[in-house]
Amino acid sequence: MIDKKVSDCTQQDCCKASAASKPLSKAEHSKPPPISDPEFQRSSSHVDSILTPKEKGQSDLENGPIFSEHVALSIQGMTCTGCETKLHKSLQGLKSIGNLQISLLLSRVEFDIDLNVGSVTDVMDHLKRTTEFDCKRITTKGQKLDVVRSEAPSDLLDQPLPNGVTEISLLDKQAIRVDYDSEVIGARVLLDRGFSRPLQLAPLRPHPSTTVDAHHMRKTGLMTLLSMVLTIPVLILAWAPLPDHPILYGALSLAFATVIQVVVAGPFYPSAIKALVFTKVMEVDLLIVLSTSAAYVFSVVSFGFLVNNKPLATGEFFDTSALLVTLIMTGRFISATARQRAVASISIRSLQSPAALLIDDSDEREIDARLLQYGDILKIAPDSRITTDGTVISGSSEVDESMMTGEAKLIEKSRGSTVIAGSVNHSGILQVRVTRLPGDNSVSAIAEMVDEAKLSKPKSQDLADVVAGYFIPVVLGLTVITFAVWMAVGITIRKNSASEAAIQAITYGIAVLIVSCPCALGLAVPMVIVIAGGVAADHGIIFKSGSAIENARKVSHVVFDKTGTLTEGRLRVAAEHYLKEQASTQSLLLGLISNIKHPVSSAVADHLISQNVTPARVQGIKTLTGKGVEGSLAGAHFRAGNSRWLGVESWPRVQSLLSRGLTVFCVAVNNDLHAIFGLEDSIQPDALKTVNSLTARGIAVSIVSGDDDGAVQSIATLLGIPSSHTKSRCLPAEKQKYLQTLMATPNSTILFCGDGTNDAIALAQAYIGVHMNSGTDVARSAADVLLVRPALGNILLLMDLSRATFRRIVFNFAWAFVYNIFAITLAAGAFVRARVPPQYAGLGEIVSVLPVILIALQLKWAKFA
Repeated sequence: MIDKKVSDCTQQDCCKASAASKPLSKAEHSKPPPISDPEFQRSSSHVDSILTPKEKGQSDLENGPIFSEHVALSIQGMTCTGCETKLHKSLQGLKSIGNLQISLLLSRVEFDIDLNVGSVTDVMDHLKRTTEFDCKRITTKGQKLDVVRSEAPSDLLDQPLPNGVTEISLLDKQAIRVDYDSEVIGARVLLDRGFSRPLQLAPLRPHPSTTVDAHHMRKTGLMTLLSMVLTIPVLILAWAPLPDHPILYGALSLAFATVIQVVVAGPFYPSAIKALVFTKVMEVDLLIVLSTSAAYVFSVVSFGFLVNNKPLATGEFFDTSALLVTLIMTGRFISATARQRAVASISIRSLQSPAALLIDDSDEREIDARLLQYGDILKIAPDSRITTDGTVISGSSEVDESMMTGEAKLIEKSRGSTVIAGSVNHSGILQVRVTRLPGDNSVSAIAEMVDEAKLSKPKSQDLADVVAGYFIPVVLGLTVITFAVWMAVGITIRKNSASEAAIQAITYGIAVLIVSCPCALGLAVPMVIVIAGGVAADHGIIFKSGSAIENARKVSHVVFDKTGTLTEGRLRVAAEHYLKEQASTQSLLLGLISNIKHPVSSAVADHLISQNVTPARVQGIKTLTGKGVEGSLAGAHFRAGNSRWLGVESWPRVQSLLSRGLTVFCVAVNNDLHAIFGLEDSIQPDALKTVNSLTARGIAVSIVSGDDDGAVQSIATLLGIPSSHTKSRCLPAEKQKYLQTLMATPNSTILFCGDGTNDAIALAQAYIGVHMNSGTDVARSAADVLLVRPALGNILLLMDLSRATFRRIVFNFAWAFVYNIFAITLAAGAFVRARVPPQYAGLGEIVSVLPVILIALQLKWAKFA
């Protein structure tokens, strides 16, 4: 077991910062003010908490700005694992690049670049020079608008940028892409008044992730069509019963075959040569170049002998070289199309509605969803899809969120409820205020996390990369051996002349070169991981890394946090005792905890608000992870938190509440105890079933919590978890230590499931960290898996999905090896009476790749308990 190295973050600023003292972000200043109705301030959605926009990083005031940037490039021309290896070797040598990630299926590379060392343009030029790949920079975050202009659109590039516009780039001869800050300027304002003349919205372009390498695919399709058109007359001249004019037919075949070799197969030459020279990589293009060149050159030489009235016994075979190139191109086009459609089929971005019904000055009008602005009021008609995230301001209805959360039931929505993009409204009519724009809403957030998993590499991919690295040299070696063996057979056994034996040996060598295909091996893992990630997202599970999908099947021990994980986290005050004046204590306490998100603090705050308590203006509020919160007012020091931190756990009233299994929350002023609260919680509806299922599978279950011992033991008893597997009163570092102890056991795979900031270290420490959606941003960033809805049964689902994924990866590996062994031996003539003619060897890519894609796609229809 390889432990994750995790540093103790309890002393970091993110754990000490006070929620109340944090200044308002620019977004909070510029967005419409919240409605004063308490329902609006307290409402939440299962998905809303996990999908809030990430905060922007702060500048380093002491050391100055850090000139680094995260860059994503779309790569045109990636077809196999050899391309991925070539790209990796080309980029890893650049000193300006770090954190390099490459996805063959997305045709995308992402990296961090040190702008003090190099620029993005330098990297793109380097890639073009060393790999022949065309690349284009893509942006995955922020708002952008594609517009068209009747006049020359390039003129806009020379104009000063309007306020709020960050970048303008030319997409094609007609369209321009405008990147803008939606918190400064709205889309409709930008379109109508942002520039000297109004602009028109361009037709909607599909997201880059759902049109992987579309330009390259179109080019490949056209080249394939051209090759087919030119190959047909060559085949007719070679195979049809025509009058005997060999030189004329040979000249025409030479002309057609030359165009095919130069125009269609020509791009393979610089690609193969640059890969060999600059990155020392032997890729599939090299096999194509050698095989097609051998067939073409031999045919040209043979035609030369024919013109000189010295025809070779075998004649020329331009039909072989032409058909070989055509079938190679056909195989590549079909494989690329199948990969692209497989990726697009599981894209969650298809849930984004393209249009919205805007209520503007009491009028209703349908607009393009890209033109929405913060604060817009939308009408959601019955049986329509909700365009983007927002808050209901009028009406009531039931909404189906199953396509986002995986929970197949209708959720009631009324004034104050949050709604999420992609969900479907049912019978009622809703009016919704927009809080997040398309491109930065729930659909986009989940899709980006799924794409991050596609960029990560599980360990099984390392094996595939190692094997693929040796594949081409081994095939070249087998080709040489095949040629030598058939030369010997032709001369010594069949008594052929040296030229006849060489011709026969060349045909076998060409077949071996072409029929071998590492593409199935290269796609064996990423194809399944991509489909599995999409299937998981459909069930409300977001894998942040491919390794989590691969390894969840091996879990041997599941460790749960208690509050908000095994329990619903909706605590309520069951008992309260005031030792000092009640009104002043309540006012001070509410002022201290009103903006704290911890479940205990939130429950007590809700209880006080329900009693119409007015909060005091407490200063210097600071949260202490695993302990509580403190602040001051008029020279007095206030502390509220667990009884151990305040040193009152032995007090009789505290012990009385603890013995009842309640969570105890105490309040002290200048170390003088003023109030004691006892809170109770209820377990998650599926907690008992999940724990029983895990136990039935032979998986150990533990609880580790910062709560009091009585509350933890009470939940453990209800769920049938032995006391030896429970730990209470744990600080974050103690949770980490507990996990480290478990992980020290040989062959153990530990999964930790939690939700709070105090779980962040444990989530990072565990082999697989699972975050419950109802938790905090800090915990979410540390997890490997996110549960969009707080359903513990999804832990069983992710294990089952992992097993199904692993089985398909094993099948794909087995198929890749079986195919190549059988195909190469067949092409090499090992079966004597059966062989693969060289002109048909180009079909090998279709035969090898399609089963890999189909077995991965079968995951979409797999049934999970």
